[in-house]
Amino acid sequence: MTGDGHRSRIQRRLIDSLYMEAMLLADEARAYFDEGGRADREALAPMERVTFSCESLKVTTRLMHIIAWLLTQRAIDAGELAPRDALDPSRRLGTAPVTEGRVLASLPKSAQGMIATSIDLHRRVARLDEAQSMDVPAPSPARSMLDRLAMSF
Repeated sequence: MTGDGHRSRIQRRLIDSLYMEAMLLADEARAYFDEGGRADREALAPMERVTFSCESLKVTTRLMHIIAWLLTQRAIDAGELAPRDALDPSRRLGTAPVTEGRVLASLPKSAQGMIATSIDLHRRVARLDEAQSMDVPAPSPARSMLDRLAMSF
């Protein structure tokens, strides 16, 4: 087996694993923040309830950025998208909203776990996103000039 084929298979398994993890976390977060965490939310003071709601939106935002990035990686693997196209800023991993430590500590333990897990998953995917941009060679200035010349004739 060639090195590239082996690497591609490992990368595909990693992407699939992260995708499954993100989807499971999204389902758990939805269940907790919509239903299961209702008692936790009701026990909070009014301003803490607002914070709880804001943090649930941050979890959702992180997860949607992650899932979108992973779907882009699947499109590359399927040949539907060129690896270079994935470097377009619109296809890169979105910036994660920040959760302050003091805010995290003020929330119920279940919410803290959900938030911390989403932060950790986003950090891991962000490392892959960064590595991806280093793997693609820079375009050749000579090739670029030849392509422009070919287009003018």
